[in-house]
Amino acid sequence: MERITWNQFFMAQSHLLALRSTCTRLSVGATIVRDKRIIAGGYNGSISGDDHCIDKGCYVVDNHCVRTVHAETNALLQCAKYGTPTNGADLYVTHFPCLPCSKTIIQAGIKNLYYAKDYKNNEYAVELFKQADVHIEHIPFDSRKVDFLSDDKMALYVEMLNELRERGATADELAPFEQRVEALFGLEYSQLK
Repeated sequence: MERITWNQFFMAQSHLLALRSTCTRLSVGATIVRDKRIIAGGYNGSISGDDHCIDKGCYVVDNHCVRTVHAETNALLQCAKYGTPTNGADLYVTHFPCLPCSKTIIQAGIKNLYYAKDYKNNEYAVELFKQADVHIEHIPFDSRKVDFLSDDKMALYVEMLNELRERGATADELAPFEQRVEALFGLEYSQLK
C-alpha cells in the first residue's frame, strides 16, 4: 500500500467519523487540524442523551431535520468544550457545509476548508468564505487509498479471472469483468497480473 497524502489522511479521518453518524438522511464527518495534527472531530447526530434518527426517525421541520447537530458544528463545539483554539486551523469535511455551518466555520477562525463531495453548495456561503479569506478546496476522497485488503482482493480477482480463462471463457466474456476490476483498482487489468 502506498503512502497517502496528508489531505487524503485527514479526509479518511472525516469519512471514518461519518460512520458514527446517527442521521438517516446523510452521514457527514468533520476533522479539525492544526499543524498536521488532529485537534477535534465530529459527525452529525443528536445531542448527548437525546433520541437518534436511526432509532426514532428524523424530526423534520421546514425540510430540515432539527434533531441533529451537524458534523462541523460538533467538531467546533468539541474544541470549545475542551478549550482548544480553532483560529487559523484547517477543516476537512466529507460534504460541502450548509450555510449555517459555513458561518460558524468562519466565526471560529478556520482558514482552510477541504471538502470531499459537493452537496447543495450554497452560493452565499461561497461568497462569505471568499470575503473572510477562507481557502476552499475540493479534495475528492479515494477510498481505494485506505483499503487495507486491496492487495488480497486484487489477487483474488486476478486468480478468478485466470481460472475462468483456463476453463475456456472467451476474451469477450471476460472483458466486462476485467473492466470492473480496472474500475475498482484504478489500473488496467494488464497491470494487475
